[in-house]
Amino acid sequence: MIPLPSKIELLYEQDFMLWLDQTLEQLHRRDFNSLDLENLIEEITALGNEQRHQVESYLKQLLKHLLLYHYWQSEWDYCHRGWCEEIRNFRDELELRFQSKTLYNYLFAKFEIVYRKARKLAIDKTGLPPSTFPAQCPYSWEQVLDFDFLPRSQ
Repeated sequence: MIPLPSKIELLYEQDFMLWLDQTLEQLHRRDFNSLDLENLIEEITALGNEQRHQVESYLKQLLKHLLLYHYWQSEWDYCHRGWCEEIRNFRDELELRFQSKTLYNYLFAKFEIVYRKARKLAIDKTGLPPSTFPAQCPYSWEQVLDFDFLPRSQ
């Protein structure tokens, strides 16, 4: 026989915000026996995954804009200021999230994988031959995060 969901488990499905409020109240009261642990674990896992996805996305966009700035000559005169602004914005976002050493280390380990995705985006955006953009990231990790670094345009 399958057990029926508890009142708090039903609340999770019917009114998520109320479920959050009640779960937070239970935690404050240290009422651990009444917690909806299954859904709480699911939400904490999702929160961590969301943070990882966010920093990956910021790095991918940062790398894409560095590539555009560096290699897309026909658009450089018209777009380089906008690219610089985007580069600065993505560095700001990463700096904020890198207060967590765990996220910093996570992204450092995925640097080349994220670069390959950014390279594909740059190829798609520009229509330039893939050989225009290096297969390996032409910038060091330190350069990518350095607010004073911009690659020389080709």
